[in-house]
Amino acid sequence: MSTAVNEKSLSLTVASLLPYLRRYARALTGDQQTGDKYAATTLEALLSDRSVFEQIKSPKVALFHAFHLIWSSAGAPTGEDETGLAKRAQAHLRRLTPNTREALLLHTIEEFTLDDVAQIMGNTVDEVEHLLSIADAEMAESIQGRVMVIEDEAIIALDLQGIVSDMGHQITGVASIASEAVTLAAETKPDLILSDIQLADGSSGIDAVNAILKSAKDVPVIFITAFPERLLTGERPEPAFVITKPYSEDQVRSAVSQAMFFSSTETLLA
Repeated sequence: MSTAVNEKSLSLTVASLLPYLRRYARALTGDQQTGDKYAATTLEALLSDRSVFEQIKSPKVALFHAFHLIWSSAGAPTGEDETGLAKRAQAHLRRLTPNTREALLLHTIEEFTLDDVAQIMGNTVDEVEHLLSIADAEMAESIQGRVMVIEDEAIIALDLQGIVSDMGHQITGVASIASEAVTLAAETKPDLILSDIQLADGSSGIDAVNAILKSAKDVPVIFITAFPERLLTGERPEPAFVITKPYSEDQVRSAVSQAMFFSSTETLLA
């Protein structure tokens, strides 16, 4: 196979993985602009040196490893111009043990194996397990609050309520359609929203969130969808926390714990 064909194949592969790198970068930095800047810097570096793809078999692991090298060498930056709840969250983040959020996001949200995380971060598996144990303990101390669920499938809604309640949070209610969600949010004023994208009557969870955020702009939102790439296009402001269906309990717990003190939700211009 020619070099040109190989490069084209690699470019297509990287392009297909980019939405997930951007999701990780945004959740890690707390800011879409900052996250995208480091994702773009990673791509620019790979244009001049693709050796990481020869050293690491998995293209996704190689791409995230390249990002990790650039991000960590820059001093692990977060959003520079945060205000409100997000600004207060930055002070909390600075108290976290270094590298714990990276390990937690890579393992729970991006669903890398422990071996993959070790390769991405340049650690041993034992070191990654230690970071995850520290992260679990530190995340357990995060702010507890009131959580609203927007989900039209009863079984999933019950499951989410159980996970969130077990974490010590209070459920303010469950809405299955957009109009119900807007009314419920106005009445209960939740600290966090867990939202599906496609709802029972054909309405949109994104529309509901947009309407809610007009009057409650500091409320973090976690979207749960079978098609995360539809939210991670780079064409509009995006949420930091997007969980892919089918989700795991660890994914929900991780996202909820972080979102509670690290608000990075922006209106989604649906």
